[in-house]
Amino acid sequence: MALVRDSLLGLSTSWFFCVLVAVLAVQPHRAYGLSRGFFGPKRTAVAPPVAGICASSVTVHGYKCQELEVTTQDGYILSLQRIPEGRVRDGEVKRQPVLIQHGVLVDGMTWLLNPPEQNLPMILADNGFDVWIANTRGTRFSRRHTSLDSNQPDFWNWSWDELVSFDLPAVFDFVYGQTGQKIDYVGHSQGTLVALASFSEGNLVKQLKSAALLSPIAYLSHMDTKLGVVAAKFFVGEIVKLFGLAEFNPKEKPVGNLLKSLCAHRGVDCYDLLRALTGKNCCLNSSTIDLFLMNEPQSTSVKNMVHLAQTVRNGVVAKYNYGRADYNLNQYGEATPPIYNLSNIPHDLPIFISYGGQDALSDMQDVMLLLDKFKTHDVDKLSVQFIKDYAHADFIMGLNAKDLVYNQVVAFFKRHH
Repeated sequence: MALVRDSLLGLSTSWFFCVLVAVLAVQPHRAYGLSRGFFGPKRTAVAPPVAGICASSVTVHGYKCQELEVTTQDGYILSLQRIPEGRVRDGEVKRQPVLIQHGVLVDGMTWLLNPPEQNLPMILADNGFDVWIANTRGTRFSRRHTSLDSNQPDFWNWSWDELVSFDLPAVFDFVYGQTGQKIDYVGHSQGTLVALASFSEGNLVKQLKSAALLSPIAYLSHMDTKLGVVAAKFFVGEIVKLFGLAEFNPKEKPVGNLLKSLCAHRGVDCYDLLRALTGKNCCLNSSTIDLFLMNEPQSTSVKNMVHLAQTVRNGVVAKYNYGRADYNLNQYGEATPPIYNLSNIPHDLPIFISYGGQDALSDMQDVMLLLDKFKTHDVDKLSVQFIKDYAHADFIMGLNAKDLVYNQVVAFFKRHH
């Protein structure tokens, strides 16, 4: 726990903003009220729908859907959904597999909140793709392990390094094994970070056909708002109360109370958290937000949040820093954590990047730093889309995301088949 303490004590203003953005990214545009609860109506910490994602959100719309499980090399049992075809059967036998990976503090359900004509998995299925939806360890349908219980601290001893090393490879291996085909990949937010880190190390590349990165997260140094400054000052003492936690659960009191305290702090306006923290999302529907509040947010590990903090603070994409040179030396054979060199991503890998002008988490300046890593990329293999009015949540829940983003993703994938 000393390692967590050492890491937390050095957190910068930007880190607190990063945590708040991640946890509050989809708060509705309404005044904060204790009667409603900080994340909507009160409910249990990890209570999923009685039915899984397939039954609750896919088959009800007339699509085939399979609930599957994948076990990682370090023992985590991950939930995986497959939509093998669209509603209209065209007789095509061999469909191109596409894997969709969500971001931090949400799960695969977040892609399915809009109607079938507006959500990415079903749009891909209707366009001839074999769709696979991943669910990261720690989320409600991926809370099992071959030997650990989710109530044990050891279950939560991981950061996004382990998502790079274990989760993505396990799912890629499974999908590749089932289909025998190279895979198209779609990631949002943390789903882009783990993909970029993995590609930079040469992992998954042999099984990968192309990648679409929506609201990409790699460099996180340019997030800075008044809320972030106040949070840094206000939570320096309070954040240490998380020391006893291994699970970072926004629906439980320790995290929720910290955030409530921030909203009560003088000078902080929590009336419109969504706009203040993620940027002004242009295109969200209130009913979609209500669905989100019924299903999200999900848990992650405190260690993962600390690792994201380090990514913000240090301005590099690197492995987890244990806070002491001797600990890092024991873990990595060097005193500082190794860097994921994004310039090592194969120059001929087809990559589509879409980012928004109003996105406060995937800030335009940070996206420019990321794009600089692709300056020697094959020109015909890199497609970049800028949407002036889009913020972070628009990419997964925007009512017009089909027309602005998803149709472009489909066209990109088909162009590189």
